[in-house]
Amino acid sequence: MTGNRLEEIRDVAGTVSRETLERLESFEAEFRKWSTRINLAAPSTLDALWSRHILDSAQLAALKPGALKWLDLGSGGGFPGAVMAILLRERSGASIELVESNHKKAAFLRSVLGSLGAPAKVNICRIEQASGIGEGVEIVTARALAPLPKLLDLSAHWLTGGATALFHKGRDYATEIAESRDAWQFDLIEHRSKIDPTSRILELSKVERGRSRPDIANKPVR
Repeated sequence: MTGNRLEEIRDVAGTVSRETLERLESFEAEFRKWSTRINLAAPSTLDALWSRHILDSAQLAALKPGALKWLDLGSGGGFPGAVMAILLRERSGASIELVESNHKKAAFLRSVLGSLGAPAKVNICRIEQASGIGEGVEIVTARALAPLPKLLDLSAHWLTGGATALFHKGRDYATEIAESRDAWQFDLIEHRSKIDPTSRILELSKVERGRSRPDIANKPVR
């Protein structure tokens, strides 16, 4: 199984060592153990934990292989933030800040990521109170957190300061993009998910408040 999983993780995330795979599998085991006591993810998704959550999160690593400073908003049970923290352990000088307001989920994240030596800091606070976190951040991530217009409001502090967003979005992504154009300008690249072909990773850069101009077009889906 480990051999097959190594191929799977490398297919979505790029270069990954066997040691990092073992850390991801340790995270998976701890996630399942803690899930019997606290609600880390929908119980209906636990049978597909590896593909639906871990691999889906790991695909971000291949999109920005040179980025060192990351910030994950609304980290919940650790997707994508904890998975990225484990993958970033292989990048010299890399780190990620996780923001999670639920104390039980934050306790899980601190425990498991600390035991794995991941370069992560878990901040227990609401996103609206996190503006002092993530100085110099390059990439902001979020998954299953909020519709894109709200997500842009929540992440505006970092994105308007020059950070790039990598946001997981489901099949309604096109509607959310259109709704966001009413209040925001941004460059957009749509990355087709390697896990779910109906989903996208939205890469947003040069984010500014204000209605988009008609001549601003999305870049092709990758």
